[in-house]
Amino acid sequence: MRSGCFACDVVVEADDAEAIADAYMAHVAEAHEWEYPEEALRNYARNYAEARERITGSTEWLPEIGEIEIHPVTEDRVDDWLHFFDFDGFAGNPDWGSCYCLEPHDPPPEEMPERLWSYNRNTMAGRLRDGRALGYLAYVDGRPAGWVNASSRADYAERLRSADPGGPAPESVVGVSCFVIAPPYRRHGVAGALLDRVIADAEGRGASWVEGYPKKDPEEGDAGSFRGPRPMYEVRGFELVREREHDTVMRREVG
Repeated sequence: MRSGCFACDVVVEADDAEAIADAYMAHVAEAHEWEYPEEALRNYARNYAEARERITGSTEWLPEIGEIEIHPVTEDRVDDWLHFFDFDGFAGNPDWGSCYCLEPHDPPPEEMPERLWSYNRNTMAGRLRDGRALGYLAYVDGRPAGWVNASSRADYAERLRSADPGGPAPESVVGVSCFVIAPPYRRHGVAGALLDRVIADAEGRGASWVEGYPKKDPEEGDAGSFRGPRPMYEVRGFELVREREHDTVMRREVG
C-alpha cells in the first residue's frame, strides 16, 4: 500500500493500513512541525492508502456518452450510491475518496479533522436511508455517473443552514451543496442535468427556493468546482443574494 503526504511530495509505502499510518507519522516527525492531532494524521494516511486500493474506476474521459437518466437516492438506490463513491466518483483523486459527502451535514470537529472513511460512508448512508439527506444519481447506460447533494438547508450543518440569515427559512430551501461526476462523464452536461432535476422536484418537496453555493475562487481542475460553477446557476435563473468569504449564495424561486 502507498500513501502520499498532503504537504509535500513524499510517498510512504507499507504492507497494511496500520503500517502505513506508522510510516506516515515517522515522516511527519522528520519533515513537519504540525499541531494536528496524531489520530487525525494517522486517519489521513489510512484513508489515502485504502482509497488508492479501493477506487478502481476509470479516469479516461469518454468523447461521447449515452442518455442521462436522473433518479433520487431512495432506499432502493443507496447501494448504487455506495458503489459510486466506493469505486468511481473520485477515480484519480484518492485524496478526496473518504468524503462520502458527509461534510455539509456533519463537518469533522477540530479535535478530529480527518475521520476514517468508513465512518463517513456509514453515517451518510444512514442519513440517506432515514431522510436526513437527499440527493440524486445520474445514470448513463445503467451505470451511476454523477451525484448531487440537494438536501433541505435545514438538514445541513450551521455553515450552510445559516447561509443567508436574513433570507428564507432553511426548511423552505433546497440547498445544492455538492456535485461529484465520475471522470469519464465530465463535460457532458451531467451536473446541469442533475441541477435541472433538483429544480423540477423542489416544489413537490414543499420548497419555495433552490440555492447553490459556488466557490468564489475554485481550485484548478474539475474537483475544484464541486459546489457547481457559478455560470451553471446563472443560466438557470439563480441570482446572487450574498457573498461570503469563500463562496457565494445563489438563489432562484421554485416554479
